[in-house]
Amino acid sequence: MKIKFTLIFTLLTIANSFAQVGSVGHLTIFSDSGDKFFLILNGEQQNDVAQTNLRVEDLNQPYYNAKIVFEDKSINEISKNNLMITDVDGVYSDVTYRIKKDKNVKSKAKLNYFSAIPVEQGFVPPSNVHVIHYGQPRPVVVQQVGGVSQTTTTTTTQSDGVNVGIGVNAGGVNMGISINDSMGGNVTQTTTTTTTTSHSGTNVGHVEEVEVRGCGRRSCMTPGNFNAAMATIEQQSFEDTRLKTAKQVITANCLNVDQIIQIANTFSFEDNKLIFAKYAYDFCTEPRNYFKLNGIFAFSSNVEELSDYVQSKQ
Repeated sequence: MKIKFTLIFTLLTIANSFAQVGSVGHLTIFSDSGDKFFLILNGEQQNDVAQTNLRVEDLNQPYYNAKIVFEDKSINEISKNNLMITDVDGVYSDVTYRIKKDKNVKSKAKLNYFSAIPVEQGFVPPSNVHVIHYGQPRPVVVQQVGGVSQTTTTTTTQSDGVNVGIGVNAGGVNMGISINDSMGGNVTQTTTTTTTTSHSGTNVGHVEEVEVRGCGRRSCMTPGNFNAAMATIEQQSFEDTRLKTAKQVITANCLNVDQIIQIANTFSFEDNKLIFAKYAYDFCTEPRNYFKLNGIFAFSSNVEELSDYVQSKQ
């Protein structure tokens, strides 16, 4: 019986390691002095109302460039590059940073690392913490003639190609594990819901539009954010870790062809270059110029394989 449970535990551990792919971390920032602030991550403002204790959930990159802007304009802004969401092993964590004011200079403050715990499913933050889900769009209300308003909410989801299924029957030791770790690239699904409401509050119209596409209509990473991402990728000592980090970066961003080439050239092995080039296609803002990636390969067989892959996606 002991052997049976040991086997079950081993299989569950293996499955759990696959489930970690595409995981997310959480970030909490609080002000010691109670000064309210706005948080900007990778150039995007997170909160519309200044807070003293802010939590951003579902962060899917290991590092972010952060800026703190205080409601009190007499306090200088804080900028911090490569703010870590993972631990030293690259595992996403629930991290907390503290804003501490300078005792001698009232206009200065620092953002310091405070603590980190493993990500806990179903974690409920304290009631005094303002929670935001990263990447969740804000509803936009457009006033129209005649007292009619139109509210549009857009939700974007990305599939990371990882599916894990486990079945365990401890009594009869009947176990089954199904793991699908697809390398074919992610697909972004955007759902736009528009609700039109009259002045009386009656719902007079509802339109829902679903669009599945890549990055053809979105802009690529800014030079500053891309340079930070490149630095993170190049810091990885092992090629497999570098490839995983590169995928994490590109899953949450769109890149142009030149940016994809720069990342691909960080890999020493052509097999990894090919894997990344295929994976990156769905996140390219200019797929018509994807032929430029042919120049990163020394072997014609890899050029042909990538060309065949691109044609199959068109």
